Amino acid sequence: MNFRLLIQYDGTDFHGWQVQENDRSIQGELERVIGSLEDAEVKVAGSGRTDAGVHAEGQVANVRMNRPFTPDKLRNAINGNLWRDIRIIKAEKASDEFHARFSAKNKTYVYRIINAPVMSPFWRRFAHHEARPLDVARMEQASRLLLGEHDWTAFCSINADGETRVRTVTECSIESGWDKRANSAIIEFRISANGFLRYMVRSIMGTLLEVGRGEKDFDTIQSAIITGDRSLAGKTAPANGLTLLKVDYD
Repeated sequence: MNFRLLIQYDGTDFHGWQVQENDRSIQGELERVIGSLEDAEVKVAGSGRTDAGVHAEGQVANVRMNRPFTPDKLRNAINGNLWRDIRIIKAEKASDEFHARFSAKNKTYVYRIINAPVMSPFWRRFAHHEARPLDVARMEQASRLLLGEHDWTAFCSINADGETRVRTVTECSIESGWDKRANSAIIEFRISANGFLRYMVRSIMGTLLEVGRGEKDFDTIQSAIITGDRSLAGKTAPANGLTLLKVDYD
């Protein structure tokens, strides 16, 4: 039976999604727990790899099992053996053809920023602290340059997977609001695409932060996209502000 899992996790204490030989990972924890339920080795396939420190509100994975479980019993059994920073929100039966990564059509990430002199302790694990004033309207205007199909060589790791670095960004927005708990402004950057390269969202966010601080102009961003020159993009933003929000399927 092929099961589809909807997963949430606080990525702070994980070394990313992918199994690591000596470090704690999301995939490693899930395979350990589900393998004990199956009494055999299992392979948990995720929709994509999140880096160390990155969170997920809507990660999707699939796993094939031989032992008879109803979806709810499987969810409860897995959660009962996991540490509290990772949870299966939903388990459901999937077709044999379903694969969390290869069946995915679109992914959405959100990057959160607390823009205030003091960082709220309630957000320290899940948002980046930017004490300097940010011009959100200017950042929003710059984000429109990212829409469409582009080669993202300037905005990814040199070790990014795949033969091509062309991806299509279908949605990109920045919103600012007031967070009562933090007693400060919170900025949310959302981006959707048919796929992402390693460090791509964080590199884009770092670039937009420089735009917001008046350190980078729109022409530089366009030149970075066209030329693939990494030196034209901004510094990679910290991982703790990034969350995988959702994965879309047919």
